[in-house]
Amino acid sequence: MAAPCAAINQEVRPPDYAWACHCWVGGILFTGEAVGIMKVVILCGGKGTRLREETEFRPKPMVSIGGRPILWHIMKTYAHFGHKDFILCLGYKGEYIKDYFRNYHWNTSDVTLQLGRTPRINYHSTHDEEDWRVTLVDTGLETQTGGRLQRALRFIEEDDFLMTYGDGLTDSNINASIDFHRQHGGVATLTAVHPQGRFGGLLVDGPTVTNFQEKPEREQNLINGGFLVMNRRIAEYLDGDACVLERGPMETLTRDGQLKAYVHNGFWQCMDTYREMEQLNQLWDAGKAAWKRW
Repeated sequence: MAAPCAAINQEVRPPDYAWACHCWVGGILFTGEAVGIMKVVILCGGKGTRLREETEFRPKPMVSIGGRPILWHIMKTYAHFGHKDFILCLGYKGEYIKDYFRNYHWNTSDVTLQLGRTPRINYHSTHDEEDWRVTLVDTGLETQTGGRLQRALRFIEEDDFLMTYGDGLTDSNINASIDFHRQHGGVATLTAVHPQGRFGGLLVDGPTVTNFQEKPEREQNLINGGFLVMNRRIAEYLDGDACVLERGPMETLTRDGQLKAYVHNGFWQCMDTYREMEQLNQLWDAGKAAWKRW
C-alpha cells in the first residue's frame, strides 16, 4: 500500500533528477533511487458539462480553488516532485488557458508601467514557477482522451512520461509511483484510489432493513484516479481522435497484463460537480488542503 513520504530536501537534488523516498508498496520496498525528470501530459480539453455553472464561462481546469485554477494546483504537485515540463492538451475554451500562461508573470507580479512613446514595464515580483516549461497543444474540440494523448506524443522523445486529468487533486507520492512503474516494466501504471462515498447502504432481509449505513467517508472499491506513469508503447493502443483512453486502450492493456495499479490510500478528490468544487475550496480556506505539499 502506498503511504505519503517526505521528499528529500530539494536543495540537495541534482538538477536533472527527482528523488523517490523509502516506502513500501504491495510488499516491495522502494529505496529512494533517483528518478529522471519526466514530462507531464495534462488533459485539459473536455467540456466539463457536469460543472456547467462554471464551465459555461471557462474550461474546467481553469475553475478556481483558493484563488488559483485547479490546473495550477495539479502542476504545483508535479513540480514539488521535480517534474516541471508540462504538455497541456487543450480543447474546449483552450484560449483561456493560453491567455493564463502567456500573461502569467503580469498577473502574479507587482508592476510599474512607464507610459508614453517608449513604454516600459518593470516587474517587482518573482515566483516559484519561473523554471516551468509549458507546451500548449490544441488537440481539438471533440477529441476524446486517448486522441488527445495521441496528439501529445509528438512532443515526447523519452521512453516514459507522466499523465493526468485536469480536474483531480491528490497527495500521492509521484516519484514513488514512477519507481513502482519501473519495477514492473508494464506499459502503464495508474494511481488507484478510494473515491469519496456518495451513497449510504442498506442490508435487507425480506421487507426488513437489517443494517443501515449512512454515506461512508470513502468507498471500498478502487477507481482510476489519474496520475499515471506511461511508456511510449502506449501509442500502439491509441487509434485516432475518437479513441477513449479509459475504454479500448485500458481494456486491452488489462488483457495484455500491461496495466498496473499503484494503490494510494491518502487524499484524492476529483472536481466533477459544483459541490465538489465547494468542498475543495472549503478545505483550502480552512488550511486543510492535503494536496498542498509545496
